Amino acid sequence: MVSRATLGEFEQRVLLAILRCDDQPTALDVRRELERVLGREVSRGAFYTTLERLEAKGRLTWTITGGRSARNEPERRLSVTPQGRQDLRAARQSLLDLWSGLEDLLDEGR
Repeated sequence: MVSRATLGEFEQRVLLAILRCDDQPTALDVRRELERVLGREVSRGAFYTTLERLEAKGRLTWTITGGRSARNEPERRLSVTPQGRQDLRAARQSLLDLWSGLEDLLDEGR
């Protein structure tokens, strides 16, 4: 039996967006990737609250790097922790288990 994932849907999407970006993306990079994939605007407040929650849960970390911005300020770079990757795998498997055997039933509605 697979243990229940401890990630909500938006938390999963944020972690997946971090992984889709280049190595250690900024929060802005991740938010843009989320919006691109989802095809809609992502609330700034919800996004940053989720980043803080994921950090508190130990699912992502921040690294401070030298300035790259126009203002040459230090930037925080994101990365998914091993625990975050494990939780993503568990969440994926949980969904696959639920989908299993439903393909024909779902195709009937076409």
